Amino acid sequence: MPALKDIASQIRRDIVRMVHAAQSGHPGGSLGCTDFFTALYFEVLHHDPHFHMGGDKEDIFFLSNGHISPVFYASLARSGYFDIKELSSFRKINSRLQGHPATHEHLPGIRVASGSLGQGMSVAIGAALSKKLNKDQNIVYSLLGDGELDEGQVWEAMMFASHHRVDNLISTVDWNHQQIDGPTDKVMNLGNIREKFEAFGWTTLEMNGNDMDEVLATLKNARSLTGQGKPVGIMMHTIMGKGVDFMENDYHWHGMAPNDEQLANALAQLPETLGDF
Repeated sequence: MPALKDIASQIRRDIVRMVHAAQSGHPGGSLGCTDFFTALYFEVLHHDPHFHMGGDKEDIFFLSNGHISPVFYASLARSGYFDIKELSSFRKINSRLQGHPATHEHLPGIRVASGSLGQGMSVAIGAALSKKLNKDQNIVYSLLGDGELDEGQVWEAMMFASHHRVDNLISTVDWNHQQIDGPTDKVMNLGNIREKFEAFGWTTLEMNGNDMDEVLATLKNARSLTGQGKPVGIMMHTIMGKGVDFMENDYHWHGMAPNDEQLANALAQLPETLGDF
């Protein structure tokens, strides 16, 4: 477990350095979801960094809330998909690390363009059904934001997944109660998200997404619940901006880059464990 926490600390450093260098990007949700990505890519996901688009005979992951690309790119680089030095090109002209992940640049680990919110679960369901048709026993994972649940397509996808018994799918919601325009309860109050998933016929779990032990245990539990006729949904409570005190629980950091002084403050709170890019 200390090894995973060290990785998470380094990825958080990567996030704030990438966004600062570009003076553009989305640090808040990226920092909040770092523990999830670390547990997924370094412990739970059965994946091959020697990337092939089809993902046959391995687990695959789709990021629906593509604006948190900094944590996705850092996790891919740190787990061996491409050289960590490439993180310095984030959001630069001709970079493979676009602000929202895209397939045109052929960046290893990216299987779908995302950032137009609401679409990722549908893509994940399609991939999960494909695995079923191909007799592939591996699992499809997806992540979406709670603000993203304002999109009607998500609920249509949830109904479809339940009706068609897409039980090789694990979808996680980053339930941080923040979105670009403010607290989710004020922008569009969705009430108890877990109860809604259950009403749509999903098996559900709930976890503290910033407790590495709990994240790891819940992801492993979710995997054990696949193959039982229902898709699995995880309601993941996180703190936007986790790890950087002045960013925590502040929706303004959804999409704002730190200045030089703020970067120094943030890095002072995040130990360098694996070496900066």
